[in-house]
This record gives sequence, C-alpha cells and structure tokens, in this order.
Amino acid sequence: MSRIPLISGNWKMNLNHFEAIQMVQKLSYELRNHDYDAVEVSVHPPYTDLRSIQTLIDADRMHFHLGAQNCHAESSGAFTGEVSPAMLQKLEVGFVIVGHSERRSLSGETNEIVAAKAKSVFAHGMVPIVCVGETLEERESGGAESVVETQVTGSLADLSKDQLSELVIAYEPVWAIGTGKTASAEDAQLMCAHIRSVVTAIHKPAGTKVRIQYGGSVNASNAVELMSMEDIDGALVGGASLEAASFARIVSFQDA
Repeated sequence: MSRIPLISGNWKMNLNHFEAIQMVQKLSYELRNHDYDAVEVSVHPPYTDLRSIQTLIDADRMHFHLGAQNCHAESSGAFTGEVSPAMLQKLEVGFVIVGHSERRSLSGETNEIVAAKAKSVFAHGMVPIVCVGETLEERESGGAESVVETQVTGSLADLSKDQLSELVIAYEPVWAIGTGKTASAEDAQLMCAHIRSVVTAIHKPAGTKVRIQYGGSVNASNAVELMSMEDIDGALVGGASLEAASFARIVSFQDA
C-alpha cells in the first residue's frame, strides 16, 4: 500500500510569532507546487505562534498543515498553563505531537498519559503523532525493541481499530535528538519495521496503513537515505526545520 510521507517540523521552544511568520513565508517560497504532490508537510510552532500561522496559511492558501507540539487530554478545566485539544481544533490544527521524549523525560509523561492525549486528539478531529524511542542505555543493553514495543502498545491502548490506521507514529531514538547523532538508515528501518509489526499484531489492516516517521537529527544530508527505507514514511524534524532552506531540502527529498 502506498503511504504518503509526512514531513513535520517541530520548532520546540523557538521562534516568536514575528519570526514564525517570516519562517513560513520563506518556506512557502522555497517549495514548489509539485513538492506537495509527493508529501504532506506540517509545521508545529509554539502555542503563541499558532493563531498567526493559521491566519497566514489561510490568507495565502499555503499547502502546509498546521500542527501543535502538545496538548492536555481534557477539553477544558482547572489546568493552569495547559492547552486543550478543543482549543487547537478551533485553530484548524491538523496534527498534534504527543509523547515526545522531552515531554516524557522532563514532564514525566507516562504511556497512560500519552494514550489519553492521543485518544482526545482523535476525538477532536485531529491526528496524533505519537512519539516513541529508546535511550542510549536501553539500546546498548539490548533492550531497545522491548522498550519501544511497550511504548507503542501502551500509548495506543485506547485507540479504535480505525484510529490505528489513521495514526502517525514517530520513532525518535532519545540519544539522537538534538545531538547530531543519527541512527543509521538500516537501524532506523529495523525499528520502524518492528513498530509496524507491533501495530499489525494489534490490528492487521492498520499495520499496512499507519505512517511511521523517523526523528532524531534529520537533515538535508541524511533525509534521502532515511526516506528510501521501506517502513519509514516521513520525518519529524527538529533543528533543521527552523531554517526554511534546509527544511525545504528535506521536504523535497524525492528530487535529490
């Protein structure tokens, strides 16, 4: 089955709304119409930039999907400092990252919390990008596949069979995030194939439909090789998505 690659730019805590507007305008200039025939593109700015970028995408009829970096599982309530999926839905957000390793490690998010967020994102008409990945210690001890399998099954526990097919999973080895180190294309493929087998075991049709991104120091130099792997259906890009030309080269990997 043909799966359309999804290239997502996770800006993390970077770019104020003025800088974000400039970034998206430059990115739109760098990309050509045929680029969007081959891939889907989502940009995930900080919360404070979302309204500005939504307005820009609408006004200029850009082909990007607007994405968010996180959300709370509840639609509303006494959760100071949090943002609900209902709020994101009103901003026409299409994709929401949940369970990023930085959220898991810095904010103590468990598989159960990630599962609740993924379910709520779907309930509000958006698609979750569920992040999984092992630490360097877990990989060196030989436990990487087991760790990632536990994260996948736990984080997807509350989803229906139809939702499993629409899902995006991002495999991000923790040791490769922001370090400049990247899993080899072969290693990334092995883990993404393992993730697909785990989803297939839950619901066979979903295994062929689910899109699996690779994330972890993705850049214009390694994107082509990574994207050539059978079970890698896109990329979750960090630092390289903050500069329009470099992110555009990743999006246009099929022209390389």
